[in-house]
Amino acid sequence: MNCLKSSSEITSSASDADPKRVLGIDFGMRRVGVAISDPLRLFARRLVTLDRQRPGADEPVDEIARLCAEHQADTIVVGLPARTDGRESEMAERASAFAEALRQATDCRVELYDERYTSVLASRVILETVSKKKKRDKSLVDRVAAEILLQDWLDRERGGLTPGTGRS
Repeated sequence: MNCLKSSSEITSSASDADPKRVLGIDFGMRRVGVAISDPLRLFARRLVTLDRQRPGADEPVDEIARLCAEHQADTIVVGLPARTDGRESEMAERASAFAEALRQATDCRVELYDERYTSVLASRVILETVSKKKKRDKSLVDRVAAEILLQDWLDRERGGLTPGTGRS
């Protein structure tokens, strides 16, 4: 299945049998971090950061639809920034609206997934593993947060792990 809705969609039965990838999205007002799974859905890796404020930048929904088609993804996991007390924030409403726009623009299954603390974890990972020069790259935090979010989702899907803990 191709993620882009198109009347000229060309698919073969062989490609439909292949495992499909999952995209993980760390949604933000300035940047959108994107991660992708391997075809077996075991591991997540950071893919790209979309700069929403760059002049001439495509709309993130259009760019993510293109990435879905290019990487043969059939699922998109969008981080839902929930508050620690469980109440919905303004950003959660925006992330939900963004997820709905992705549902309308693609044939992909779109899920919202609790992303609490992914940016904090991403900052910690970067602090411990990345050179000083790359630490200043703010877009890296968004990619790493998307990677953490997606890996957590993949682990949960595969083995029933408790979200955000890596434990059963």
